[in-house]
Amino acid sequence: MFSLAKENIRIAFGSIKSQLLRTILTVLIIAIGIMALVGILSGVSALENTLSSNFSSMGANTFNIQRYEFRAQRQSSRERQKINPVINYRNIKAFEDTYDYPFTKVGVSFYGTAFAEVKYENNKTDPEVAVIGSNENFIENSGLEVENGRSLNVFDIENSNAVCVIGSDLQKALFPEDNPIDKTISVRGSKFKVIGVLKEKGSTFGNNQDLRVIMPIQKARSIYTNANINYNLSIKVDKKDMLEGAQEDAILTFRNIRGLNPIQKNDFGIERSDDLLNRVAQNTSALYIAAWIISIITIFGSTIALMNIMLVSVSERTREIGVRKALGAKSRTIAFQFFMETVIIGQLGGILGIILGILIGWGVAKGFKLDFSTPWIAMIWATSIAFIVAVVSGLYPATKAAKLDPIESLRYE
Repeated sequence: MFSLAKENIRIAFGSIKSQLLRTILTVLIIAIGIMALVGILSGVSALENTLSSNFSSMGANTFNIQRYEFRAQRQSSRERQKINPVINYRNIKAFEDTYDYPFTKVGVSFYGTAFAEVKYENNKTDPEVAVIGSNENFIENSGLEVENGRSLNVFDIENSNAVCVIGSDLQKALFPEDNPIDKTISVRGSKFKVIGVLKEKGSTFGNNQDLRVIMPIQKARSIYTNANINYNLSIKVDKKDMLEGAQEDAILTFRNIRGLNPIQKNDFGIERSDDLLNRVAQNTSALYIAAWIISIITIFGSTIALMNIMLVSVSERTREIGVRKALGAKSRTIAFQFFMETVIIGQLGGILGIILGILIGWGVAKGFKLDFSTPWIAMIWATSIAFIVAVVSGLYPATKAAKLDPIESLRYE
């Protein structure tokens, strides 16, 4: 039995080689469908991994108070979009002084600019460095880690020390070979001593998170004096079971600071990292569905093409089938031969599609600077689908070949 199956597989490969151009075209048709599935799923997975890692680094026990919600609610064309007032320095100072919920740490920050030029001796960067003013809790609350040196502490903030923590890419640009700790850099003409370097975070959609300078908030305010600066508050709760209570108390405190009466809606946004993760999952699930729809349509066409090619092959080899049956070949042996041809072509298309799909997903991830990971689940699905396509496409041609009458087949020209 094994030797017979081996012989049938050998004959199947011989038949495939004899019709090489037709086989290549069929393999390409199948590969396009599999490539669409693996490529889109790989790209979506890279996007999901990047966004999830960015938001999850904040921790599930952290929430932010900011000017707007992460996603603005849809409004009808007749409604005016609500414009919330900026969260100014007076608001955040009042919040720091008033909010005293147990086991919480309040982080304060604002972006001075995203286009600063930073200098060290004769070296300087392009004007693409973000400058952030913060208090001592911002780095920890944001999920950032100091890899070298130390973070800002309460004494740096209270005394407005001229110190800073820099991103890893800024270290590479200004101190390619030197240890940056205790070196002095210049930001907008002001001197700052580097006390720490952040662990690498990477970039998302071109936004490099490692080109940044974090300095005490009062120092940043003395450099960037725009009257409409918008501040952000981040609150980290040490005990996760107290998160809901801490959030409710923070909302109430900030409403009082804003002077809102009980019937007025919040004129600020509250965001939790786990809420952001849920929204990312909802958005990427829609992309997954779109990927499956596109792939199924393409794979359906591949199935028809493969079945058609095998039916043509049966017609062309009718006389061969008659000779084999006349020599004693059984119907199931004939069926198995054609079925194996279909499976081999299907798997070749599947392998080629997986390779092309991974390359496309990798290219998309590199192009948008996303975290690419090998899409094992997509590859397993692709292999399974390629096999199913081969089975569905091969059953009818194989059955047709097996049922051919040997006498009529021998007469076939």
